[in-house]
Amino acid sequence: MCALCDLVAVPRTSTTPPSLVSIARDLSKDLDRLEFRPPVAYVYNPLAYAWEPHRAYLEKWGSGTRDVLLLGMNPGPFGMAQCGVPFGDVAMARDFLGVSAPVKRPAREHPKRPVLGFDCARSEVSGTRFWGWARSRFGSAERFFERFFVLNYCPLAFLEASGRNLTPDKLCAADREPLLDRCDDALRGMARALAPSLVVGVGAFAEAAARRALDGTGVAFGRMLHPSPASPRANRDWAGAAEADLVASGVSLL
Repeated sequence: MCALCDLVAVPRTSTTPPSLVSIARDLSKDLDRLEFRPPVAYVYNPLAYAWEPHRAYLEKWGSGTRDVLLLGMNPGPFGMAQCGVPFGDVAMARDFLGVSAPVKRPAREHPKRPVLGFDCARSEVSGTRFWGWARSRFGSAERFFERFFVLNYCPLAFLEASGRNLTPDKLCAADREPLLDRCDDALRGMARALAPSLVVGVGAFAEAAARRALDGTGVAFGRMLHPSPASPRANRDWAGAAEADLVASGVSLL
C-alpha cells in the first residue's frame, strides 16, 4: 500500500496527484515572490532560468512511483545552479542522465558566479561524487531510477555580496520560515506523486526537512552522508560511507 495514500482526506479514486512538473512550476512562482535580507545579496532560481533542463529531468526520470526519494538541500553554484538538475554536475547531467537543454541567465547575476549552463567547464564535486556513485553501483541511469528519485528540498541558491555560497539554514529566521513553508508544501506534493516508502535526506538539513514536512504520512526516514568536499569524512570514502548509511536506513543495494 502507498505510504502516502492518506496524505489528503479524499477518496483514493477521486483525485490524481499533481505532476512533478506542475509542482515545480508552482513552487518557482511562489518563491519568486519572496524577498531576502542581508547577508543574502543574490538569489538564483534555476527553476526559472534553467527551467528547460529541469523539466526535461522531471519528465525523463520522474514519472511513476519510487521506493526511495533521496532529498538534497539546495543547488550548488556549479551544479543545479548551472544546469537545473539536482546534484547536477554538468558532465554528469549531460552524459549520464541524458539531460541537456538551453539555460537562460538569472535576472541578477553575481559577476563572480556567472551562469553558463551546459557550457560551464567547472565540475561540481558533490554532483560528480553522487552521480558517479549511481553510475558505478547501478551501471545505468535507467536501473538507478527504477527504485530511486532525487530532488532538492529548496531549489534556490543564495550568494553573499562576496560571492560566497549561503545555505538555507544560515538565513535569518524571518526569511527562512516563509521559504521552508513553501518548500514543505512542495515536498508533500512531490512525495504524494512519487509515493516513496522511504525518504533519505542527503545531509542533516534535508533529513530534518523531510521529517518536518512528511511527519504523520507513514513514510520512513533516513540520512546519508552529503558528498560535499567540505566534509572530511566525505573526502575519505564518500561512496562507501553513503552506501553504509543507505543500508542502515533500510535500503537493499543488492
